[in-house]
Amino acid sequence: MAMLGQASGGFLESSSALRLLHVGIRNTTGVLTNDAFTQTNPPVQTTLSTISLNVDTATLGVLSGSVAFTRPDQGSNFIGGAAGPTLLTAGGGGIAATSTATSLPDAYQPLGLFINNAVGNAYENTPGPASGRGPYVSAMGTYASALFETQCLAAIGALAQGAALPYITGVPLVASLNGYLMPASVWDGAAHQDADINGITFQATAKDAEGILPAGSTIIAILKMPADSAQPEIMFDQRI
Repeated sequence: MAMLGQASGGFLESSSALRLLHVGIRNTTGVLTNDAFTQTNPPVQTTLSTISLNVDTATLGVLSGSVAFTRPDQGSNFIGGAAGPTLLTAGGGGIAATSTATSLPDAYQPLGLFINNAVGNAYENTPGPASGRGPYVSAMGTYASALFETQCLAAIGALAQGAALPYITGVPLVASLNGYLMPASVWDGAAHQDADINGITFQATAKDAEGILPAGSTIIAILKMPADSAQPEIMFDQRI
């Protein structure tokens, strides 16, 4: 079903995937990493059958509706996407553990969702490359997004890799390995399955040298309305 109320098709024809319904904070304090402008999409899990049907693979850089992460590998106050082959692996899954204080697995944390594509759009001003800033929404709020994972990045219970991801009202949303929203749990047709596992979601693989093991992924939002043919967006209340 579509949301209540009336609107033109304009909101679905926007160049931004993230739609602000009840906005929290438009945060511009962080500096974008270099790969925030150059990462391919999807940046990590690129198996053809797993690529979300909603991702524009021709656009480089972090996308509107993708997750903004702290990036201690780049320095103080840097933010970016899930790019960086030295940080993430699609095969082993999760963030590579290291012994350096600036590269602790649990130091890569989701902050919110990017409002616009970092590189901008054709025939528009490009404030991102000009300023090095990428506004993201933080501190709660309600949003709709046309960018989210639609395919299983790996097998989840009876759901094979590449199968359609089911979205159910009330399910917690976390960051996938690609930095896109996805459900933390799914119904595979026979049983409830935990989808918040290494190799699928953005989390550490094992204890690092300091003995730290983050407890799974951060809950980014709670799904209120799955996408359907009437409204091809998910709507959610943000939790970070």
